[in-house]
Amino acid sequence: MITGELRSQVDKIWESFWTGGIANPLTVIEQFTYLLFIRRLDERQLLEEKKANIAGIEIGETYYTIEQSRFRWNSFKNADPEVMFGLFTIPQVDMDNLTIFEHMKSIGDKAGVFAKYMRGATFMIPTPRLLDQVVQMIDKIKMDDRDTKGDLYEYLLSKIASAGRNGQFRTPRHIIKMMVDMVEPQKDDTICDPACGTAGFLVSARNYIDEKHPDWFHEKPFREHFNTDMFTGIEFDPTMLRIGAMNLQLHGIEKPQLIGKDSLSESNADIRDQFTLILANPPFKGSLDYDSVDPSVLQTVKTKKTELLFLGLMLRMLKTGGRCAVIVPDGVLFGSSNAHKQIREELVDNQKLEAVISMPSGVFKPYAGVSTAVLLFTKTNSGGTDKVWFYDMQNDGFSLDDKRAEVGGSDIPDIVERFSKQTNEVDRKRTDQSFLVPVDEIQANDWDLSINRYKEIVYEEAEYDPPAKIIADIKHLDVERAEALKLLEELLG
Repeated sequence: MITGELRSQVDKIWESFWTGGIANPLTVIEQFTYLLFIRRLDERQLLEEKKANIAGIEIGETYYTIEQSRFRWNSFKNADPEVMFGLFTIPQVDMDNLTIFEHMKSIGDKAGVFAKYMRGATFMIPTPRLLDQVVQMIDKIKMDDRDTKGDLYEYLLSKIASAGRNGQFRTPRHIIKMMVDMVEPQKDDTICDPACGTAGFLVSARNYIDEKHPDWFHEKPFREHFNTDMFTGIEFDPTMLRIGAMNLQLHGIEKPQLIGKDSLSESNADIRDQFTLILANPPFKGSLDYDSVDPSVLQTVKTKKTELLFLGLMLRMLKTGGRCAVIVPDGVLFGSSNAHKQIREELVDNQKLEAVISMPSGVFKPYAGVSTAVLLFTKTNSGGTDKVWFYDMQNDGFSLDDKRAEVGGSDIPDIVERFSKQTNEVDRKRTDQSFLVPVDEIQANDWDLSINRYKEIVYEEAEYDPPAKIIADIKHLDVERAEALKLLEELLG
């Protein structure tokens, strides 16, 4: 949990960027990220140097040569602002014509996954004064453990206050946690987010394992799996890819598999039957030409709508027996086009659709007021849907206006609890907040998955006075009004 002091420090840095001329939230986060990375490089090399000195051996992996000592955080942070700015912007003749920024981009894989995606990164801090201000403030932040680093970055990401590109929104972290808690990641899972953005789903899956199964880390095979192929993220936006990479690294995932491509394109056609768990909030309201989409996805669902294409993609990417939890716009649940019916029929008849959680329209505010739902399904390729569990979420723990202030009475703990104990759901009525619907009823309704199709509403009978009494009451009020008006006239007269 982020402390008040850490929150205040990040707020001050954010404010400095804005007053210094950088107003785009993603640009602020990206420039902040570069400086955090440079600080971490120096801290890691200092640690390796300390270990080598204690053991009396030569230092192993390094990020800076002796000649590049001026590029190290603990050196340039004490420099005059003009000198510091020059190290970032002017190639240094005595250091292979590099700047601090270009050196950071040249580190490569040995510094983790973040450095791998530095191509195209641009230094955009405009003045020596702003650079010095931000460096001094970042230097004061205590980042002694993984939790602090991760909390800091998550708080920073929470400041993205505008919609992303192509219909992407930052998924609320409590919704991500709900989805992860429902699917319960397992020791041998290979987990993927095909539209990973800031990597919130992968980070949450990592946190779930750390919280629920810390003993797994005592086993060498699991540690090797965790550090190599357990987490995969796909993202076509280079900026988001770098931000996601840093988020993963600060949460202790040093070597995730990050793929900088468009998930739906033919270039990713080889990613099939590969993952046991997919967690995602893919872009809504996008549209692609058929020519740019992998034909194998179109075989599952013939459409140009990205929210439907991603469902087809996830089915291709999952291994048989693999599970998926995905956020979709409400239109996916009841849309009448052939493609909408096609993908719903696929999930219900050919796979095992397990749950539909309807969420209120304010969940994605202030980004958008779109109504959404969470689908949970298992890839079987042989059917298996018997009954589908529906839940009507009314309260996610926050107000449903643009302020999204925290409120009591969240349905999320109840959702996780009920989903894990579905034997208790059998006798629930359609008037309850959750209930089961048999597959034949869903098929008979054109595979409609909107909760309102199946939920029954109980109307309470309201009793009113007879018309004669209402008329008498009105006449009595008229008499009282006339008397009051007469009294007022007398007082004024």
